[in-house]
Amino acid sequence: MDNWDEVRTAFQVARLGTVSGAAEVLGVHHATVIRHVDALEGRLGVKLFQRHSRGYTPTEAGEDLLRVARATDDQFAQLAGRIKGRGNEVTGELVVTALAEFSRILAPILATFQNQHPGLVVRLKASERLFRLEYGEAHVAIRAGQNAPGEPDNVVQKLLDQPVGLYASKTYIDTHGRPSGPGELGDHLFVGTDDTGSRAPFAQWLRAHVSEDRIVFRADDFHAQEEAILAGAGLGFMAVEDAKRVPHLSEVMAPRRDWAIPLWIVTHMDLHRTAKVQAFLKHLKQTISERHKP
Repeated sequence: MDNWDEVRTAFQVARLGTVSGAAEVLGVHHATVIRHVDALEGRLGVKLFQRHSRGYTPTEAGEDLLRVARATDDQFAQLAGRIKGRGNEVTGELVVTALAEFSRILAPILATFQNQHPGLVVRLKASERLFRLEYGEAHVAIRAGQNAPGEPDNVVQKLLDQPVGLYASKTYIDTHGRPSGPGELGDHLFVGTDDTGSRAPFAQWLRAHVSEDRIVFRADDFHAQEEAILAGAGLGFMAVEDAKRVPHLSEVMAPRRDWAIPLWIVTHMDLHRTAKVQAFLKHLKQTISERHKP
């Protein structure tokens, strides 16, 4: 059927027997009800009602329409009930998106959350792509940036300023030595991003304090940069939480406030208050808070 509004209107007329009754239930003018019924009869080429002074009585064709429309209306009601019920449960899928470099932080948090809710399937989309929350591509996004994301209809909350330090592997220190302070950094080799326009705070600091020719290993992929640091290609920046996992890695410079990466939680207003999203946000914030206690 091309126009469900016409069918729904005819269903209410058949159910209630009057144009005024159908208009009140549907919240429309009685002229709209008459127009819908006339249009539907014209589209089908049959009379659906007998008009009389007491109202409208369905014809045989109208009774057929009434049975089909009632069944459809019941199915919609059942569907609405199931959807509403899901909104109050932590089940189905939870889709979280973030840059690939944050997947190591998010994966264990998501795994713990899924263990607490066995009826849930979690999906982590770790990508440079900006997933559109307004199109339902993800329930929660973790985004990085000096300024809060500004898309309309999104709810934005600060997660944390992820601390970043400057590190070197044992292999590098054995070969090139260890700088005793910032004044000796210019004598050392570095691993960095291949994006000379990167707005990452530590990348901007590196460009301001070290000449380009000292950044001898460059990569677009954050994990490739990390592997190069571990292999001894040069000094490089790593998130403190990631560096703690790696043996034989030395801190060359302690984390600085101006190196930290601001991380934001972004949700769409239509999904922000659902039980599933709220439960995950609570778990995420609590876990992050415990990990970063002073």
